[in-house]
Amino acid sequence: MHTTIAAKLINITAAVLTGTALLFGANAGHAANKIVARVSLSRQVMEVSVDGRPTFAWKVSTGDRAHVTPIGSFKPTRMHEMWYSKKYDDAPMPHSVFFSGGYAVHATSAIKRLGQPTSHGCVRLHPAAAADFYQSVETFGPANTSIVIVK
Repeated sequence: MHTTIAAKLINITAAVLTGTALLFGANAGHAANKIVARVSLSRQVMEVSVDGRPTFAWKVSTGDRAHVTPIGSFKPTRMHEMWYSKKYDDAPMPHSVFFSGGYAVHATSAIKRLGQPTSHGCVRLHPAAAADFYQSVETFGPANTSIVIVK
């Protein structure tokens, strides 16, 4: 467990330090870091890269057979530290990063279901992973973030 926490802190620190250096350091002429979150529906995994460097890889739950997760490349449209679904009985959606209408990357309490398609179309993450992703998007900005969903 300590190894996982240490690795997470190293990943977050490296991403933030790199972004800070690019924004304010010797490379200030360069744009801010680019975050790409690639969600594989077939593998039920989200891999996050910062400037092309793998930074995170997490299990997800995406849409089940009756609820499609949209495929394509998206930019975050809005973010909420806590959101309650207006469509699904005020279901809590912590650390929501919306990317297409009502679809978002967000935390779930159903962590035993991660790795299998069980959502209503959103991309669900472990609460710690959702907090890390939310913080990364908040740090580097939605304009510098892409959410790419592939089969």
